[in-house]
Amino acid sequence: MRRVVTGDDIAQVRNPDPFAVPAWRSPVYRTPLWIVAIVHATRLLYRLVRFGSRHPVSVLATVIGVLMWRVIGWLGLAALNVSIAAVLVLWRWRLPSSFSRFIGTPARGQWRAWHYRRRWAAVLTIGRLAPVYQGRVLLPVLGKVSATAFTDRVPVRLVSGQSAADFAARADNLAHGFGAILCRIRSASPGALVLEFVRRDALAAIIPALAITARADLRALAVGRREDGQLWLVRVHGTHVLIAGATGAGKASLLWSIVRAMIPAMVAGLVRVWAADPKLMELAYGRAIFDRYGRYAATPEAIVAMLEDAVAQMQARAAIFAGRHREHTPTTEHPFIVILVDEVAFLTAYLTDRAIRDRIKAALATLTTQGRAVGYSVIAALQDPRKEVMNIRNLFPDRIAMRLDEPEQVDMVLGDGARDRGALADQIPTDPAIGAGVAYVRLATDPDPVRVRAAWVTDADIRAMVAEYAPAGKVRPLRADAA
Repeated sequence: MRRVVTGDDIAQVRNPDPFAVPAWRSPVYRTPLWIVAIVHATRLLYRLVRFGSRHPVSVLATVIGVLMWRVIGWLGLAALNVSIAAVLVLWRWRLPSSFSRFIGTPARGQWRAWHYRRRWAAVLTIGRLAPVYQGRVLLPVLGKVSATAFTDRVPVRLVSGQSAADFAARADNLAHGFGAILCRIRSASPGALVLEFVRRDALAAIIPALAITARADLRALAVGRREDGQLWLVRVHGTHVLIAGATGAGKASLLWSIVRAMIPAMVAGLVRVWAADPKLMELAYGRAIFDRYGRYAATPEAIVAMLEDAVAQMQARAAIFAGRHREHTPTTEHPFIVILVDEVAFLTAYLTDRAIRDRIKAALATLTTQGRAVGYSVIAALQDPRKEVMNIRNLFPDRIAMRLDEPEQVDMVLGDGARDRGALADQIPTDPAIGAGVAYVRLATDPDPVRVRAAWVTDADIRAMVAEYAPAGKVRPLRADAA
């Protein structure tokens, strides 16, 4: 008679020694085959449903392709595919922006997301960013990837107990692991961050001067390109801008790019630019534009008179606006006034006439503290950002750091911790073809610096601007009282 062995019968290992300590092992039960089949069928169905919910377009395209093959055969299906490809090519050629929005960008994002999902566990485990808790490896959760032709933004939900500093310390590991040039850590929300991977350098080549548009948005002036390939937009209305950079860093091109972007508003009478040019080099080349659409001063006496006039007019406008307007809207009666100061350090620190120097510092301090609400903005450029040279730099909400000489100067310009967040302005190459115009921007509303490059406005571009927009402008001789 055949004996049925149960799990209890084999739970104890047989040992002929009667005095040995009993050795136990887990009992073995045989699961019926029909139960195993049901479990595997359920798992397969769940995975198919999950795949279909995650990739509805691919599943739908496959189903339609199979149905079309059954109805019209291989030749009809091939003709249909060729027709679809031709439509896509024509769409890309005639309407590139809408094609990029609906086809190119989503497809690129899906491709890059697959790239990160495939390597996610390995890179984070080897990079020691996947902690072990109670014998389990806990992986940070990968979010929805957004990609451009140059950069990827990868949202990450952190494991409990992790911080952004943990990822910042492993930024090089992440960059090499995912095949990127570099990786920056961007703050998001509590318990989350964004990994910004740079795959290609969009700023490696010189950017020609941007075309003058029909309308100027003073809160978003296009002056160059960002690292992700998008336009670099500078806000001038409602803020003050400080530009710092060593000799040859490209400050002049940035100043002229801002002026160039404001030309439509200047022609319409909504913007006036008052230029202070103590070096008599950068702004003097297009002086006719300032003579026609604002003011120009070069000597210390003329500059201090112009700045004090600006203070007086600003305070008079504030008296008019008191109790009536909280924000300024540019009009022909009350235009937006931009005080453009090149090499401000000469006026605030190196000028030998102490009386004029103190008057200039007082005027700039007044304009930067009281001017935003009534339509006055100061855009100042300097080479040396030290406190003793520019003691009012904290009055500039938006700051731009071009190539600097020392690592400490980066935090002087952009604020504490800016270099640790990726603003390596001291490492911008000195070769003009590679580094001129490259900068890091830190806005008052965003602590994370952004790498950008200003367009190069050549002498020919400035001459063309003068010929088109100030043909009747005549350069007045420099006088001590010129304003």
